[in-house]
Amino acid sequence: MGIQVISRDGQPEYAVVPWAQYQALLAAAGQAPANADEPQAAVNEDRGEDIEQSASLPALGELAQLRQAKGLAPEQLARSVGISPSYLAMIESGERVPDAAIQRSLAWHLGIAGWSEPS
Repeated sequence: MGIQVISRDGQPEYAVVPWAQYQALLAAAGQAPANADEPQAAVNEDRGEDIEQSASLPALGELAQLRQAKGLAPEQLARSVGISPSYLAMIESGERVPDAAIQRSLAWHLGIAGWSEPS
């Protein structure tokens, strides 16, 4: 398996996998294959992904409860997502609304599929 691991501060942060293996992972997760011509982040940004959440998804105001239910410390979730613990606290308190990329990362780390689906 040709995986490249990218580390920050001596800790693994990203894994880069060959395209075929990425497609196999998507299929195993029950997701549609990605289009090779349009990386997912660019697709979502180009579509002007709406930051507002649908009524069927947990609201960002429930973020602290979702994090606690997963047994994650605020510092742990913030580090995993790539934001500061103080910014996470502002998101949890409703003081800040994260951009779509941070919402997708929060959703992925909390196991909330709806936040990470393209609009």
